Amino acid sequence: MSVLPIKLEPLAIHGGTPVRKTLLPYGRQSLDDCDIQSVVEVLKSEWLTTGPKVGAFEEALADRVGARFAVSYSSGTAALHGAAFAAGLERGDEAITTPMTFCATANCVLYQGARPVFADVCEDTLNLDPDEVSSKICSHTKAMIAVDYAGHPAALDELKQMATRSGAVLIEDACHALGAEFHGRRVGSLADMTVFSFHPVKHVTSGEGGMVTTDNARFAERLRHFRNHGISSEARQRQESGQWFYEMVALGFNYRLTDIGCALGLSQLRKLETNLLRRREIAAQYAGEFANLPLLLPVVREGVAPAWHLYPIRLKLELFSAGRGEIFRALRAENIGVSVHYIPVHRHPYYRERFPENPGTLPVAERAYEQLISLPMFHSMTPEDVEDVIHAVRKVLTHYAAKDGRASLTPTSSE
Repeated sequence: MSVLPIKLEPLAIHGGTPVRKTLLPYGRQSLDDCDIQSVVEVLKSEWLTTGPKVGAFEEALADRVGARFAVSYSSGTAALHGAAFAAGLERGDEAITTPMTFCATANCVLYQGARPVFADVCEDTLNLDPDEVSSKICSHTKAMIAVDYAGHPAALDELKQMATRSGAVLIEDACHALGAEFHGRRVGSLADMTVFSFHPVKHVTSGEGGMVTTDNARFAERLRHFRNHGISSEARQRQESGQWFYEMVALGFNYRLTDIGCALGLSQLRKLETNLLRRREIAAQYAGEFANLPLLLPVVREGVAPAWHLYPIRLKLELFSAGRGEIFRALRAENIGVSVHYIPVHRHPYYRERFPENPGTLPVAERAYEQLISLPMFHSMTPEDVEDVIHAVRKVLTHYAAKDGRASLTPTSSE
């Protein structure tokens, strides 16, 4: 088939008509009447926090991922902190983690007085590169924290073997990956501890909230104490047994998730499969429509079923007449709420000042950051929303890849 020139549309950033009249965010919550009613019922009950909905949500989540225990927290960040505490991280210890994540993944190490050590990521998935992790292991390594970037599970088998050999605890930051599968096994049952987030842009929301799943009874006990001021019993247990006495056995925090949040989380969890299916449909449509654009699209490794929290594209910048910043602004002008995930953690001022040795040592993460743009990806996107994203991406990229008034992009068969 001969390649025909594509008509260039005036960009909104240059005064043209935007693809959309209103902004489409990169992610947002989706609530229905069942969700609202579940919260109303709790508001009318005797327990707003530390009540029966907490245990019910924990049991449902543990059952869904195939773990023995699940311990809820007030946020994904709090859950990461709990996992770092349960792993025994303290001053003098190190935890190897990825720079390609939100800062909370590394911050939880600092909260415990330990040192985060960044290892570079794989070119295809932008997950931790096991070879890079191996080169960072030393006698101070007590934990490895792998992130399932964009919802694609990390190289969990290799990392688990490495952690076991070195005596480290493998913590999986699966805040992007609820519902993902790794070689027929569900994320949440594979690492020593797995952390989930229920922020509004995630697959399941409790408003704010998090959960740690584990098969290790000792970790589960430490996680429960830590989220409750370090106290060994909870208020509901004492009330039901008619007891007042309690003991603080560790220095903990108030990281409890409320019954209000757990009721919402329970209602949302029932829709997880439907939400996953829709995200996978959107990802497949994006992949088909963008296959012949000058982009690096997300890679799915064999045997993996990602959860698609994000859909990050990487621009082949050498093929464009503009940089990532201008292309980003042009997409926003079309009312497509693109974002960037992530500024590598070691590039933030706090980390640059305290760990100046890191810059320049993580070339894959550094290069990826300069190319990345996250497209809208959430399960309540309508077919029209998806078409708007596709239209805007092709419109903007065609403009910046065009030469002499003719676009250098190959049209898809649907055009």
